[in-house]
Amino acid sequence: LLILVLLCSIPACSQEVVRFTVTPTEGAGLSPVAIPLDGVSFNTDRGRIALFEAGERGSEIPSQPESGVSPRLWFLYDHQEGEKEYVVRQVTDKHGKPAATVEQSDQVTALHIDDKPVITYHHAEVHPPEGVNPLYRRSAFIHPLYSPGGAVLTRIQPPDHYHHYGIWNPWTSTTIDDKDNVDFWNLGKGEGRVQFGGYLGAEQGAVYAALKVRHEHVSYVGLAPGEELLAMSELWDVRVWRTGVDHMYMVDLATTINTPLERGIVLNKHRYGGGVGFRATEKWGQDNVRVLTSEGATRNDTDGTTARWCLIEGETDVNEGLSGTVFLSHPSNRMHPEPIRMWDDDANRGVGNLFFNFTPIRHQEWRIDPHQNYTLRYRIIVYDGAMTSEEAELYWKAFSSAPSVRFHDR
Repeated sequence: LLILVLLCSIPACSQEVVRFTVTPTEGAGLSPVAIPLDGVSFNTDRGRIALFEAGERGSEIPSQPESGVSPRLWFLYDHQEGEKEYVVRQVTDKHGKPAATVEQSDQVTALHIDDKPVITYHHAEVHPPEGVNPLYRRSAFIHPLYSPGGAVLTRIQPPDHYHHYGIWNPWTSTTIDDKDNVDFWNLGKGEGRVQFGGYLGAEQGAVYAALKVRHEHVSYVGLAPGEELLAMSELWDVRVWRTGVDHMYMVDLATTINTPLERGIVLNKHRYGGGVGFRATEKWGQDNVRVLTSEGATRNDTDGTTARWCLIEGETDVNEGLSGTVFLSHPSNRMHPEPIRMWDDDANRGVGNLFFNFTPIRHQEWRIDPHQNYTLRYRIIVYDGAMTSEEAELYWKAFSSAPSVRFHDR
């Protein structure tokens, strides 16, 4: 009996579901990877799905299943470690405490890794300071974005631009019915806004925490007071990844827009708007921020250029003395490499605070046809310490090029 108990306590006792080999992409680094589970037979009533390195003593690898029409299994893979063979098993032991978690209140939803906050998403409206035009109220944005060491890297409602909200992405100039020009970005105009439209789901587990939310782009132009027109719906899929690296984690933001308008909507050519916007902490100014793009541009010559990634790094109070972000644009995005709007170090009459925006409509308008989905994908590498351009390139290559996965005969 003792022998049987010991045998059943090791992975060999569990049921093998599928075996596969991952071949890396040359020049890529660490990235989440998903393998499809279509056609794989397993029943979660009989246990959980777990991932192991192949071999008699293969240890369990943190992984997380994502259910749906096409189920997948997620895990972190470092292309620099070379080809690896894995086994998916159905095991009978229970899940431990999730490492990536979701905490929700009546105002916000916070995503954590190892009990440390990563991002906070605001579904309730945040009002501007007393005495400021109430039109500047806003929901549906991320703030704070924290570094792994706890530094706050975003800012909202700065006095120079009360409509700046951490990480957000409204469109600045749009045309509806070939006549109405609506600005969803500059809230003080009262032409339109983006607002929270409802939760679609949230997940937590060993590898990532996520939320899916709906945003509504509503127009007030030409309408009676109190009336609004739904111009676009937007789905945000936000995920924070537990990388296993103490000083770094990843945040993915996929935004999918769709219009119900019979004649569609045009996102007009403009120097900023849409994509992903980032208003950095007020602690970053003229002399303590470094900007570098994939094309070698620095802060004062970045605006109007295009890039695959943009690194923004500045002084913070963490032990390393520096924290930063690398914004990665996916090759499937419109106008990739994407145009950039960047404030130089003389912005705001010399204050030099930092604003960055990947702007897919900077050089050309974008027509959104009715009942069609359009998706933009971004990844944000968030870290403490300094990062080299070579490291940033490894992360972008891993984001842009999935490894090769070969399933073995079963």
